[in-house]
Amino acid sequence: MKKINVITIDGPSASGKGALARQIASKFSLNILDSGVLYRLFAYFDNLAIAHSEIAKRIQQEITFKLNIDKLQILNNEKDITSELRSEDIAKIASKLSSQKEVRSLLFNIQRSFYTSKGLVADGRDMGTVVFNDAKLKIFLTASPKIRAKRRYIELQNLGQEVNMPALIADIEARDLKDSSRKLSPLLPADDATIIDSSEMSLDEVFSFTENLIKKEFI
Repeated sequence: MKKINVITIDGPSASGKGALARQIASKFSLNILDSGVLYRLFAYFDNLAIAHSEIAKRIQQEITFKLNIDKLQILNNEKDITSELRSEDIAKIASKLSSQKEVRSLLFNIQRSFYTSKGLVADGRDMGTVVFNDAKLKIFLTASPKIRAKRRYIELQNLGQEVNMPALIADIEARDLKDSSRKLSPLLPADDATIIDSSEMSLDEVFSFTENLIKKEFI
């Protein structure tokens, strides 16, 4: 098998990008980048009323990512803040910040730094089109808004958060429109990406399909 450099997984909110990326990272012993977490971290620190450049420094200096049995933990000076970052309030702030050119610029080099000789799987919304546009394998993972809302509903319930299904569907549809229509790094598949609609697929089925793509590309 050839050395894997970068695999990108882009797609809308709650499409299963993170779960797929974690499975790939575990299976092929790759570094993992959840770019959405970086924007959520920006939102997490944003209420401190400090400059965005200072937030970027704190993310680099204070945050540690740990992949344990397909679960990505985010530690702030050894404190686990994973659940806090998964809240819908943080997600809404992160969505607003992601449209700001300064924030995207500050995070660009941080995202690129995740690539090492070990190889990388990166998930987000512009991994294959902007951040790692030279990746050998690009995937665009999507699903219907209702299916994605159902997945997010289960995820948030498991975190002990109160959620409302109609509100989740409306939020996901609004976020889709915002992400796909913004001028800066809009959400769209790279020209050379493989598009996977997971609406009628289980995570294991998506992983099996993706694993075959990886083997074809790197064997």
